[in-house]
Parts: sequence; structure tokens; C-alpha cells
Amino acid sequence: MPEFTLVTGACGGLGGAFVRLLAERGEALFLTGRTEARLLALKSRLLADFPALTVEICACDLTDEVSRAALLAYADEKDMRFSRLVYVAGVDTQKALEKYTADKVVLQSRVNLEAACDLARGVFARGGTEFLAVGSMSASTPMPYFALYSATKKGLEQLFAALHAEWKGRAKVTVVLPGGIPTREDIKENIRAHGWFGRVSALPPRTVAERSLKALARNRRKVVIGGWNKLLYALTKCVPTGIRLAFVARMWSKTEKDAF
Repeated sequence: MPEFTLVTGACGGLGGAFVRLLAERGEALFLTGRTEARLLALKSRLLADFPALTVEICACDLTDEVSRAALLAYADEKDMRFSRLVYVAGVDTQKALEKYTADKVVLQSRVNLEAACDLARGVFARGGTEFLAVGSMSASTPMPYFALYSATKKGLEQLFAALHAEWKGRAKVTVVLPGGIPTREDIKENIRAHGWFGRVSALPPRTVAERSLKALARNRRKVVIGGWNKLLYALTKCVPTGIRLAFVARMWSKTEKDAF
């Protein structure tokens, strides 16, 4: 039995880019997403292009601890061992906090942080030695109108940075911070709405996936993806928080995004 890479959010644009790259390497894949139908379609496409590929799928509601336990139980039933976790899944709701429902607060918090912690623990217990989390440049500063997303992504960043030290010598652990990634139409529209600022920070999904996997192979603790984003990240360390908050509030109050 080969060792598997578990990819969350496998049916999404960025998750799909990771899946394709790993499939090209011939790595055994354990793919999860919200709906079985989309996972079956993804598996069918992969096997059409890579007939010798080993692919397992299991739908999972990452907000539900019972569903997450069932995902790992499925792996145990199949006697699967893991080499890697690639945690891509995320909820990128963008709107004023008073417009959230209680359910949306739970959804974003659990998918962006709680489930990543739970699955990292589960994969590590099952032999995993590489752990990659897709964070966000949004974690580099508090973000009005994107407040819960930036907060949960900051939590994810700190979780994986801590695990990099905690699992030193036993596993490679990397968190990457990309800017906008033009995948879904609502995200593309959001990038356009932010004008030049959105355009220069955005990178294609495959580019983000390639650079992320390279960073993981080198066991980098944290990597900002993209030259402009590296500059912006450095500037956030110099610009007073009040100025950053005012700038973000002006930019991000213009648009809303809620695809979940």
C-alpha cells in the first residue's frame, strides 16, 4: 500500500492545481471535498489522464467533527498511511461582521482553523511527515470587512508555524501566504474590483501550488508567495496599524463575497 497525500478542498481551483501537480508526480492521492459527485468527477478525470494513479476519495464536511472522524476512519478501514497533508480548504466570506449569521461564523472558523488542526493531528498520527497549509496575505494585518477571515488565517499561520518547531526532526511543516488567486468567478470579480492592487497581488493557482510544494520540500516555516506580496508584507511591519486599518476599510468596504 503506497503512502497517500491528503488534499482538502480538492475540487476547488487551487486544490485542483495541487491535485494535478501531485498526480503528475505519480503520488497516491486521498482527496476530500464537500460533495461526493464532484469528487467522483475529479477522480474520473484524473484516471483518464493518469491510468496508473492511485486515487481514493471521501466526502467530508470539515465543519463537523463527526464527519472529520469518519474521513480518518475511512482511511483506517483502507489501512492507509499518509506521507503528507495539503490543507487547501477555506471559506473566504467577505462582508461586514454584522451581516454574518451565527452559522456563517461557525462555518468560517471551523473550516479555516479547527479542521486544519484536527486533520494535522490525525495525519501525523498516521505516519505523515509533510504538512502544508494554505494561509493568506490577509493574515498579515487586521482587515475590516474581512475580519473573521483574516483572524482565522492568522490562527492557521501561527498553528503551523508552531508545529514547525514542535515536530522538528519528525516532519516538515510549512504555511504559505498567497494573495488573490483567480479561481471562482466571484473571486475574479473581487480581484478586479480592487483595481491595480488586486491585480499585482494575484497569481494563477498552478503557480501558487508549485511554489508552495517547493517551500514544503525545503521545510520553510512560512513563505509569502509572489514578489509584490513579499514587498507588501514587509511594508505591513513598518506602517502603523491605524493607517493599515483605514486603507483596508476603504478598499474592502466596496465589495462583498459570500459563495458558501
